[in-house]
Amino acid sequence: MSSNDGTFSWTGRTVLVTGAEGFIGSTLVDLLLEQGAKVRAFVHYKPYAEKGHLAHLIGDPRVEMLAGDVRDAGRVMDAVAGCDTVFHLAALIGIPYSYDSPGAYVQTNVVGTENVAEACGRHSVRRLVHTSTSEVYGTALTAPISEDHPLQPQSPYSASKIGADMMALSHFHAFELPVTVVRPFNTYGPRQSARAVIPTILAQLHSGAREIKLGSLTPTRDFTYVTDTARGFMALAACEEALGHAVNLGVGREISVGDLAEALIAASGREAEVVVDPSRLRPSGSEVRRLLSDNSRAREWAGWTPSVSLTEGLKRTSAWVAENLHLFAPNRYQV
Repeated sequence: MSSNDGTFSWTGRTVLVTGAEGFIGSTLVDLLLEQGAKVRAFVHYKPYAEKGHLAHLIGDPRVEMLAGDVRDAGRVMDAVAGCDTVFHLAALIGIPYSYDSPGAYVQTNVVGTENVAEACGRHSVRRLVHTSTSEVYGTALTAPISEDHPLQPQSPYSASKIGADMMALSHFHAFELPVTVVRPFNTYGPRQSARAVIPTILAQLHSGAREIKLGSLTPTRDFTYVTDTARGFMALAACEEALGHAVNLGVGREISVGDLAEALIAASGREAEVVVDPSRLRPSGSEVRRLLSDNSRAREWAGWTPSVSLTEGLKRTSAWVAENLHLFAPNRYQV
């Protein structure tokens, strides 16, 4: 069954989303609810009961909040029970912190993925959609980057995600687990944290900064608006052709960080100049110089096409950051 044949419906399906309180996860939860799914939201346990971007859904009968940690195999096993589809987004993210604590990335991203895959097999879920990242490709050797591009572990973070991808796919080959690996390219939009480049720039702009501090300005990235990414997850969860494969979710256009900053200055209506902050530079061998997606598989197999232009997406994101400036510390570099 393909997602573009018009026969797949989310109505009445019980769906688990790990990392549900996060940026992409919470957007996916909202879209699943719009399509009639019942969502079990697996959120990282916090003693102060913070639900992140799911706070607006507390008390909603369509959503079951379940606190836990993907490193806890027993808790994951309980979370997966009775689910039709599992979207595994829970991960330790961010490249700079992975330089400081690589072992934590292995435990959460690799061991956590093994726990999710094992639980999905035990409970015979219809589909596991595992979240990868374009960072696994490293600097583009050929462009646009297809799913056959070599994997290059240029940071501990990307290495842990490569390991997680391979663990998920091993369950397809060894145990016939119905799994698809989704590789988003630089998702952005409302709810994204300050550790990413777009909210970093916007938070500085809306705080009145006249100098925008960034790392290297020359790398290029392929930016995808968050609702387009979430729609891609859902389309691939309904796509038989994607079973046992990795699938890119990217627009197929690149922009340099420097040009992106200028576009954000325009979108915000502010005036500022861009300066390089040496503390924000990655180690030279770790900087990914170019990312540009080949999204042929997503388009041809699942009928997915991005619908939000970069200009429109940056305007929406700028407005959200301006309204939520209290969530950011614009003058501090967030690793």
